[in-house]
Amino acid sequence: MDVLRISGGLPLAGTVSVSGAKNAALPMLAATLLTDEPCVLRNVPNLSDTRYMLEILRHQGAETLELEPHVWRITAREIHPRTPYDIVRKMRASICLLGALAGRLRAAEVAQPGGCVIGDRPFDLHEKGLAQLGCIITKPNGNIHVDASAMRGSYVFLGGRYGSTVTGTANIVMAAVRAEGVTRLDCAACEPEIADLCKMLVAMGAKIEGIGSPMLTITGVEKLHGCDYAVLPDRIEAGTYLLAGAITGGDVVVRGAIREHLGAFLNALNEAGVEVSDAGPDALRVRGEPSRFRPVDIVTMPHPGFPTDLQAQFTALMAVTPGIGLVTERIYPNRFMHVPELRRMGADIAIEGNTAIVKETSALTGAPVMASDLRASAALIIAALAAKGQTWVQRIYHLDRGYENFDKKLVAIGAAVTRIPASEMPKECLREE
Repeated sequence: MDVLRISGGLPLAGTVSVSGAKNAALPMLAATLLTDEPCVLRNVPNLSDTRYMLEILRHQGAETLELEPHVWRITAREIHPRTPYDIVRKMRASICLLGALAGRLRAAEVAQPGGCVIGDRPFDLHEKGLAQLGCIITKPNGNIHVDASAMRGSYVFLGGRYGSTVTGTANIVMAAVRAEGVTRLDCAACEPEIADLCKMLVAMGAKIEGIGSPMLTITGVEKLHGCDYAVLPDRIEAGTYLLAGAITGGDVVVRGAIREHLGAFLNALNEAGVEVSDAGPDALRVRGEPSRFRPVDIVTMPHPGFPTDLQAQFTALMAVTPGIGLVTERIYPNRFMHVPELRRMGADIAIEGNTAIVKETSALTGAPVMASDLRASAALIIAALAAKGQTWVQRIYHLDRGYENFDKKLVAIGAAVTRIPASEMPKECLREE
């Protein structure tokens, strides 16, 4: 396994471009199963998660061809409805196959993916939504079996304890576009990635009204056709680079940063004393001055609220900010696995329930740390960029799930980051997996 060696204290400067959005690409890849005609997807990020989803599509019977870097043609002429555990266990987003298979084949049997380190992430809302469409849901032997033979459009309410469900919305939309009649999907997720999925489906011949709102009206169609569609830029990757530029006192232009997709996050940066300005179409410039940083209180919420996928990275910024900042997590209340590792670097953070209390620290220092999940990986790297000395980040396979060439892009704007085999780490820095 590889690790990242990071020497902190260097201000970042230059321009960095974000890749396609992972959280849009995965359900969009699944959506190609809804038609027997070829679909071309552009700006697909080259990530371990997207490569694995392509592998799953091939298992279902689809043909996949990389036309050029980041451009894939998927042709699903003949597919089957069963996806066993040994195929889906590595990636929870494989649950997106439920809606696509139910819509296309009127049947699906997908193994339930395993647990998740950031907390309980059940699929009850997915099942509830499909049931409201008239599907019969059973769960034999750890699988989710969907009998969609009687599926019809209807009113579907998709809210839950923590608000709407993003992947649940994707599943219901993909099923409903092929269901006879009209579906009114209430409390639909409003994330830009869901809007992009809907736009792709419209390009395939689907009839969806209210895109981007919590109420979607979907008129089912008998058949969808192929499409040629580009995945939108990754707003979480964009936010991560903005934070990296800020925390190092740098001057960085992030291309592919769409202001309208980052409203609550950019507002929090402004309140924290970080200067962000427009730098052209879909580009933002960040200039950080750590002496001007101010503590803020943030609360993660469904879009358009502060995104949970930027919570860990923002916590790293608060760790070098004078005063006391509060970070409350309302989407995944246990999503604080990065906190003990930030403490190893000198951060003063206490957890009270679902809130992290982040106090001023004199300076972060490099240390061996271990990533627990995708966004925790990014948070530790951001903290390491601002820390004194060297930091060794282990388990970066989590990072490679959602950030394409993250270390290379950071090096291009001045970071001292090196990817090395774990065997080359100093023994005193190596921590047990």
